[in-house]
Amino acid sequence: MHDDQNEGGSGEARPRRRGREQTPVQRALGLLTRREHSRKELSRKLTSRGLDAGEVQAAVDRLAGEGWQDDERFAQSVVRNRAASGYGPLRIRAELSTHGLDREAVARAMDTFEGDWADNARDLVRRRFGAALEDIVQRRKAADFLIRRGFDGSAVRTATRWEPDED
Repeated sequence: MHDDQNEGGSGEARPRRRGREQTPVQRALGLLTRREHSRKELSRKLTSRGLDAGEVQAAVDRLAGEGWQDDERFAQSVVRNRAASGYGPLRIRAELSTHGLDREAVARAMDTFEGDWADNARDLVRRRFGAALEDIVQRRKAADFLIRRGFDGSAVRTATRWEPDED
């Protein structure tokens, strides 16, 4: 077995690129081109990769100033994506809070939701449990499911009492 046998083959991930080291701005742009990130998340990812905290802060500030990073745009995309994935407003608010967004930014993002949370909950119940909830056990299971997904009591009650004839 030769020492160079591992190169490009078994066991190793991709070979590292040789050449210039990427700047914090370039690394941040690489992350932002894949998806939106909050300032907090972007800073955390960059510093966890061994970059200097001061340089990371300067890079994130620069990209925010140039419009590449925007917490409001990030928050709106989270609301859109999570609502489309079947999550309710309580869960989405909690997730946004973990990204370092203040209460007002979270409220503004939640206000961009154009649907109806009760309708979303009802659609989830319909897809998961069928057209009508036959008995109290099914209603409780559906209610528990919606609560875990982050829907409030009003949406849960509306969704679990829905009957096909009501449309």
